[in-house]
Amino acid sequence: MTRFLIVTMLIIFGFLTIIAIYNDGVLGIFNSITHTYGSFQIYVDLVIACILINIWIWKDAKLKNRNPWIWIIMTLLSGCFSPLIYLLTRK
Repeated sequence: MTRFLIVTMLIIFGFLTIIAIYNDGVLGIFNSITHTYGSFQIYVDLVIACILINIWIWKDAKLKNRNPWIWIIMTLLSGCFSPLIYLLTRK
């Protein structure tokens, strides 16, 4: 059941990302961050969440003898896609 939810989130979030890139372009997504204080607050919230997720990934990967750096770098580049894939590949 958990894997089903993770895959579902990946599909929905991936679809939303494709629509956003199609409509606004990659730079358009980043330009919208500074459009209002509200959108900037959401961005900062996402950054804080990704930092906390990376701390968890670091600790969990070390316990499972996995290299955490690939996941941390991919989280910095792709946001929540990497942690969701990490959860799918986690034993």
